[in-house]
Amino acid sequence: MDGANMNAQVGLTAPGLIGADVCHLNLHKTFAIPHGGGGPGMGPICVKAHLAQYLPGHVFQDANGLQHAVSAAPYGSASILLISYAYIMMLGGDGVKSATEYAILNANYMRSRLGKHYDILYTNDNGLCAHEFIVDLRPFKKTAQIEAEDVAKRLMDYGFHAPTMSFPVPGTIMIEPTESEDKAELDRFCDAMISIREEIKAIEDGIADVKDNALKMHLIRSR
Repeated sequence: MDGANMNAQVGLTAPGLIGADVCHLNLHKTFAIPHGGGGPGMGPICVKAHLAQYLPGHVFQDANGLQHAVSAAPYGSASILLISYAYIMMLGGDGVKSATEYAILNANYMRSRLGKHYDILYTNDNGLCAHEFIVDLRPFKKTAQIEAEDVAKRLMDYGFHAPTMSFPVPGTIMIEPTESEDKAELDRFCDAMISIREEIKAIEDGIADVKDNALKMHLIRSR
């Protein structure tokens, strides 16, 4: 199981409980380390008992341990791990569970607002998402010659770095508000996305030119 983002699981469930035999946990996002600092090579690898003998070790271990070196540093960048340790200890069990619940609530609040203006992919039978949701921008390529890159760069004019783009679906953006943003910031982002949708509609309706419009002219200015 890919443990890149555990924001919908911590305190509520766990990879082992839902059937995973092995899972790598990235420490960024869920466990407070900035993106890139707690990814592959740093986050823990968790396995069920029958796979324990295959876990990598280090040549510094004693004769009872594994002898397969995977890094020149036997303990990785241990100072970075203190961030996640402190985060978990300060929040405690109830706190990390609350963070998970807020992450799910925030994502569904934004999904609910934006779902009135955009198609949302991969919701469950009740129309809900977990800690993230995917906004489908593909239809606008046909209706207005607008692509995901245009929306991503237009968001910068509203003061936002674009969300994850074209993953896991090309031509989409994936929004992951986590638990850290307050409602005002969630609304500010939603308002920007709704405003961009109105700008796209102006192109679709022939009010704005297909090439000379707020989304495309941003690209010209940036070059």
